[in-house]
Amino acid sequence: MKLIFIGADHEVTGSCHYLEAAGKHILVDRGMEQGINPFENAELPVQEAMIDYVFLTHAHVDHSGMLPQLYARGFRGEIFATQATTELCDIMLRDCAHIQQQEAEWKNRKAKRHAGSEKHEAPYTMEDAEGTIGLLVPCDYQKIIEVCPGIRIRFTDIGHLLGSSSIEVWTQENGIQKKLCFSGDIGNKNQPLIKDPHPTRDADYVIMESTYGDRLHGTDRPDYISGLAEVLQKTFDRGGNVVIPSFAVGRTQEILYFLRKIKEDRLVKKHGNFPVYVDSPLAVEATGIFEKNIYDCFDEEAMELVRKGINPISFPGLRLSITSDESRAINFDETPKVIISASGMCEAGRIKHHLKHNLWREECTVLFVGYQSVGTLGRNILEGAQEVKLFGESVDVRAEIKALQGMSGHADKNGLIEWLNCFEKKPERVFIVHGEDTVCTSFAECLRHEYGYDTYAPFSGTRFDLLHNLLEYEAAPIAREKKARAAVANSVYARLEAAGQRLLAVIRNGKGMANKDMAKLADQINALCDKWQ
Repeated sequence: MKLIFIGADHEVTGSCHYLEAAGKHILVDRGMEQGINPFENAELPVQEAMIDYVFLTHAHVDHSGMLPQLYARGFRGEIFATQATTELCDIMLRDCAHIQQQEAEWKNRKAKRHAGSEKHEAPYTMEDAEGTIGLLVPCDYQKIIEVCPGIRIRFTDIGHLLGSSSIEVWTQENGIQKKLCFSGDIGNKNQPLIKDPHPTRDADYVIMESTYGDRLHGTDRPDYISGLAEVLQKTFDRGGNVVIPSFAVGRTQEILYFLRKIKEDRLVKKHGNFPVYVDSPLAVEATGIFEKNIYDCFDEEAMELVRKGINPISFPGLRLSITSDESRAINFDETPKVIISASGMCEAGRIKHHLKHNLWREECTVLFVGYQSVGTLGRNILEGAQEVKLFGESVDVRAEIKALQGMSGHADKNGLIEWLNCFEKKPERVFIVHGEDTVCTSFAECLRHEYGYDTYAPFSGTRFDLLHNLLEYEAAPIAREKKARAAVANSVYARLEAAGQRLLAVIRNGKGMANKDMAKLADQINALCDKWQ
């Protein structure tokens, strides 16, 4: 019974944990790294084709975004997640594959101008994303699910995103049972639309995030509606646009919730029914999923509107942009407007086009409404960059740069501690992950010295013996170096290798088959080899 830390260890993105228990190989999350990640991640201890299950905390890309690569390399197990998470992944993984392929194509077009440039390959294809979606298993909140003999799980609403969860895992070996709780991303209280985090009461081991483990949101709930209305009023009075880089899932719907109230109460004067563009096909689809899951996931305030026949995230003047032509047309409309577009950290997607058209205009405002990871374009702009590169061109930053303070889907330090203190008995060990390097260390020390928890902030590659509560191997941080540019391996050959690894996994799992079936499989493999040798 082992736990190995793979991703988001002393880093904020790329969440991934490996669990070996009851003879099964399990991953909790398989996320994409975003921005600057200072440390190298350890390789998975087994081939991807050997992974039996994935337990997914929520749909955000830094927790789910590399699942299609897992599929491309031979994984064919089940991916357990909440109903809303499976529905969001259905659109988000396709969108992610589309963006990855678009960026690879753009880099290859650019590389043609330079002799000797290597070919860029996307980490996975649309077919890989679609194959991954077919492996998703929707689960209800608070229902204990027997995954296989010796492994049970339960999803609990953690209040971070529609469908987000902490995951309790019961494992049993040799008559000994251990219970783990993976916190996922712990939500901030009093968020619009979705419910507050639900506590977990007991676990032997807790693996918890620490994104905001060094900061506080403030004691009073921010007045987001007044703050947003003030930004709109000042910008529209100047004749500018308000550009909001926003995560398509979660934050976009919250902003729509605020804008509906601003329009209803007529808080912006002299600009009539100002237009609001949601320029993201993904955000449009995600908004539909929010509306579909109101009864399972919406909080009481949002449900009160629903009972009155009011859609909490729709209003006059809302315009949904789907096609590329519709997106381009937005910047030719001179009417002061709100443009909400993904990605939230400005790393990819249509938001980069809107920044190119608006960043250099003094009358415009770029309003950030979510966390910006170190090294992202959004973080650079927010921290005062005077000039940025967009599509290979330099663009001056003359627009007003603002942030809607306190608006976060993550619990702050006090919120994290409050969640942990809900455990009725102190866990045997609390592992601190999913935070910037110094934050993981300081938050672990705070919990140890001030609250008496046995904490540890592991680096990637650390192995832990769950049966005996022993640190089996303590990995040292390995700084990520800029590697020499090398030719990217042919993606078709990589797919062939992945198929071979999957076949090897089938063979290894075939020890319990009847002799007749093993002989038949051997004959089929030999026939295939004879055909191609």
